Amino acid sequence: MMNARLIQQMQARMLKMQEELANQRVEASAGGGAVIVVATGQQKIESIKISPEAIDPDDPTMLEDLVLAAVNEALDKSRELVAQQLSALTGGIKIPGLM
Repeated sequence: MMNARLIQQMQARMLKMQEELANQRVEASAGGGAVIVVATGQQKIESIKISPEAIDPDDPTMLEDLVLAAVNEALDKSRELVAQQLSALTGGIKIPGLM
C-alpha cells in the first residue's frame, strides 16, 4: 500500500503534468489542410482555421464533415498526449480513474 508521502508526491506530479498539458498543443487537419484544428493537452479546442477554398455555399455538408474530422483527430491526438504523459508519470502502471 502506498504511504502518504508517496501519494503526495504523485499528486504534485499530476498537478504539474496538468499545467504542462494546458500549455501543450496538437494540430490536426482534414481535406489536405483545408481545415486545421489546434487543441490543448486538456482536450480544449484552441483554434479552427478554414481555407477559403473549403467554403462552398452549395455544399455546406462537405465543410461540416471536414471540420468534424479535424476536430476529432485533434482530440484523439490530445488524448494520446495525455496517455503518454500519464504513462511516463506512473511508470506504465495503469491506475483506474486516471485515464
